[in-house]
Amino acid sequence: GLRCKREVWRVQVTLAKLRNAARELLTLDVDDPRRIIDGDAILRRCTRLGLLDEDKQALDYVLGLKINEFMERRLQTVVFKLGLARSIHHARVLIKQRHIRVGKQIVNTPSFMVRTDSQKHIDFAMNSPLGGGR
Repeated sequence: GLRCKREVWRVQVTLAKLRNAARELLTLDVDDPRRIIDGDAILRRCTRLGLLDEDKQALDYVLGLKINEFMERRLQTVVFKLGLARSIHHARVLIKQRHIRVGKQIVNTPSFMVRTDSQKHIDFAMNSPLGGGR
């Protein structure tokens, strides 16, 4: 369902930066204020994106993240998993043709990272004929 390898590489770079930040923070002392503040920020971001569960709130779990977990949070994959599209490829076409909205906003980027709180608001656009358009 990807257009080219660049989409995979972009996710790899994001994951590498996240893991490097976590690795650097793990070298600091447990009581270090930078480790506490930055570590909480990384964990909060990963939890909000749905990469980490609520029970896995430690920097060690950030080091264990894989590319597949990022790919599962893309709008293209989520639209397919919700059953709005017949296949991953169909999901990409629907998104690019502006049939999908997240909340009230139409999103036409298949690589859009879906947050856990906005996942329940993914639906067909109001003016889309697929969503009973008006």
